[in-house]
Amino acid sequence: MRMITSLVLSATLALSLGMTGPSQAASGLANEQDINNGLLIAAIAEKIQRECKSIGGRMFKARAYANGLKGVAEDRGYSMDEIEAYLDDSAEKKKMRERRNAYFKSKGASNLDPDSLCVLGQREIASKSQIGALLRAK
Repeated sequence: MRMITSLVLSATLALSLGMTGPSQAASGLANEQDINNGLLIAAIAEKIQRECKSIGGRMFKARAYANGLKGVAEDRGYSMDEIEAYLDDSAEKKKMRERRNAYFKSKGASNLDPDSLCVLGQREIASKSQIGALLRAK
């Protein structure tokens, strides 16, 4: 299940490419606020479910969420080649991890502390946030 969720996240992270190649992919990502925010939600949920043994991912909801983001990207003209290029863009992955970790910090959690991620995950589930919708208590 965790592997599938990781695959869904990987596909999701690829959705905000630019129109003509890796260097423009980064500027495309910066211009696609809604997709970028969706990617952050997926990254946060994936890290929580991966690190917290008492929380799992909602595979079908995560897949539907990723497909929704992909549909938005495709409607804007992004190609599979651009998606694959973004998947390989380590600088963009690093930026997303930094945004994810900043979110954790803003909520009193740490990416290095599974217990704090469990507390955050439980709060996200209880508040029925978009992050919480991608998670489930075991």
